[in-house]
Amino acid sequence: MSNLLKLTTMIFFLSVMIIKPVLASTSIQDIEVGFSPGQTAKKIVIAAIDEAKISIDLSAYSFTSKPIALALVDAQKRGVNIRVVADKRLNSGKYTAITYLAHQHIPVKLNDKYAIMHNKFIIIDGHSVETGSFNYTQSAVSRNAENVIYLRNRPDIAEKYIREFNRLWSEAMLHNYILTNYIG
Repeated sequence: MSNLLKLTTMIFFLSVMIIKPVLASTSIQDIEVGFSPGQTAKKIVIAAIDEAKISIDLSAYSFTSKPIALALVDAQKRGVNIRVVADKRLNSGKYTAITYLAHQHIPVKLNDKYAIMHNKFIIIDGHSVETGSFNYTQSAVSRNAENVIYLRNRPDIAEKYIREFNRLWSEAMLHNYILTNYIG
């Protein structure tokens, strides 16, 4: 083998060895995990909402968390399109976060097609997903043993959640506040 070929081969392999760790450390895919009681689960949920630039689709079983509701309203003010579908039995009351979101002109639908609509997930910009056992409630933050996982930049997974969200959305009814004040 000529010296030039040996040198070229050695430079190539050294380049790969140097570049590969850099590429691995700057991966566009990322996974975060959080637990409660404690603040890590809530922080991941709010950080995911804060990252949104285009859209947020949220599916909730129970939703009473003021900080998470405020993060959604802030996202809406940044121009993010938001849709929320929630279990009707737990979220129809006057003082739920769902009712608050409806009052903020965020499209909200309530689903009563199941014994419970027990999903808890958020799709961010059509490519990232937050999910887990964590209900969007203060009890989930401070009293329950809960978990969240945030799968950032995973369009392959997000696509499955988008299909499920759209199915739940299509079979749900608009929140009464929206029906009364904007349609009715």
